Parts: sequence; C-alpha cells; structure tokens
Amino acid sequence: MEHEPETQRILVTGGSGFIGTNAVQHWLDRGFQVLNYDSKPPQNPGHRGLWNRGDIRNLAELKSAYESFRPHYLLHLAARTDLDERDDLRGYAANIEGVRNIVEIAGRARELRRAIFASSRMVCRIGYQPRDDEDYAAPNLYGESKVQSELIVRESGLPCEWLIVRPTSIWGPWFDVPYKQFFLAIRRGRYFNPGDHNAVKSFGFVGNTVLQIERLFEAPAETVNGRTLYLCDYPPLRVRQWAEMIRESWQAPRIINLPFPLLRCVALAGDLLDRAGVKRVPLTSFRLDNLVTDMTYDTGLLEKLCGPLRYDLKEGVQLTVEWLSNHHPA
Repeated sequence: MEHEPETQRILVTGGSGFIGTNAVQHWLDRGFQVLNYDSKPPQNPGHRGLWNRGDIRNLAELKSAYESFRPHYLLHLAARTDLDERDDLRGYAANIEGVRNIVEIAGRARELRRAIFASSRMVCRIGYQPRDDEDYAAPNLYGESKVQSELIVRESGLPCEWLIVRPTSIWGPWFDVPYKQFFLAIRRGRYFNPGDHNAVKSFGFVGNTVLQIERLFEAPAETVNGRTLYLCDYPPLRVRQWAEMIRESWQAPRIINLPFPLLRCVALAGDLLDRAGVKRVPLTSFRLDNLVTDMTYDTGLLEKLCGPLRYDLKEGVQLTVEWLSNHHPA
C-alpha cells in the first residue's frame, strides 16, 4: 500500500507582520502546513487559525511550539523593526536574544532542512557598499541589532542548511510605515519631488520578495548554504518615475517639485519634533537623505538563483493601489 507524501511544514516567525503576512499566504497557496509564531494577531483574518501567540524571547514557549509543529522549513522574520530606540541596544532584544533562541531550537531539530534568517539592509548605512558579508556600517541601534543577529547565526554552527537575507526597502499589500504613507501622500496630493533629485533604488515589491524566498528554499545547497543575499527587484527603479506611476494609478493631483533647500529646512524641523518624542513625523533628515541617495545592490547571484520576477513595477503598483483602496478608502 502506497503512502501519501507528507505535507511540507513551514514555520514563519513574525507571520503577522508585513512580509510575514504575504509569506504565510504564499505557502498556504502552495499547499504547505503553515504555523505563524508571533506575539501579535494576524493582520489577515483568514490566517487566524494558523497563529500561535508567542514571543521569541521566551525560549520555553518557543521550544514547545517548535517541537509540536516540527517544521521542515523555517523562515525567521520576527523582529523589532522601528528606529525609535536611541539609548540602549537591549531595547532590540527580540533581534538578539530572540535570534539566539531560534538558533538554539533549530540546532536540535532533526526534521529541519533549511532555515532562512531575515536581517536588514540597514546593517549598513544607505549609500555604503560593503566589501563582504561581514563588513558593517550600521547607522543606528536597529541596524546594530541586526548586525548582532547575523553574527549569532554565522557563529552558531547550525547543522541544517541556512542562509541570511537582507530585505531592502520592500513595499506592497499589508505594508505600513514608511511606504504606505508614501502611497497615501501621493493619493492626497501631499507628496513633492525633492528638487531635481531622482534617486536610483533597489526596492522590492513584496510579491516578488516572497517568490525569491521560495526559490532560495529550493536552490541547491551548494549555491546558498551560509550565504548572505540582498532581496530586491531587478533592475532598480527611479523614485521620480515610481511616484508618477503611483500618481497615475490613483488619478491623483499632479506631483510638483519643491526646492531641496526648503525640504531640508522642513526636515530639520522634523528632527526637532522627532527628538521631542513626536511619533511618525512626516519628514526628517534621515528620511530626506534616504529619499535622495542612490541605493543599489549587485543582484547578479540573486537573479541567477531566483530567475525572472513574477510582477513588473507597474503590476506591483496596481496591486498595491487596489489593496490600499480596499483597506484604506479615501
């Protein structure tokens, strides 16, 4: 009597977040058993039955959930991702102690075939081109916490196959700060081009990002094991053209140019508000510099491993605008 093939199981930590919500749906659509381990409930109500409430900083809770599910694949996305902490790296314990716990559990798992650990492009400041995987230039405590998480993974001696991915600036359905605000500002006629700047950016549409992660799970071990790869679309986009594409999809008011010195003054005022504790200041020097500074990465190996993208830029914009129209109507 033939046995039916075993259903593949994937554990997604942080599956209630932006990329995580898309990843959970992606593997559900592929017929996997999916467990979302997250301290917050799912954004997508259809994922409620897949959610195990838990904190990766709690080793006992994590171990219990892991051993009950026994995943074949692990996608570690859970993290504290805001930039609000300025005084103490311990505020990002989820990115450090949490990763230590994930590594400890994964190191004992017999069924685990491959683990992908999500880091961040912010292990290096924008515009900095690292010489190798361990050349870091973190611009803030969040970035430094991700440096520490990468070092923990590399030094762990995991018996399973593993790799680190650094998502760049990813956007699309289920997103939040800052790119949801970018799309909505364009819809409301509140976005302004920064003078003559038209930065080139290695950004990524989330539908392509989860497809790339899938293909990295499937790639031959000798091509990915122990590697670090940036996740982004290829080729890079131009911010001004991207903004105009979004405007056309919304049929929004025309985007006008503002003199860069004026925006710099606004950003400096935003810096003061930010230091005073005001949340979600529309423009700061950090955000303005990010907007006008080129940010590109060599995607040659990524493209070789993952192949063509599923969505082009226009399709990604349209899907995002449709999602926003349903979830954030004007």
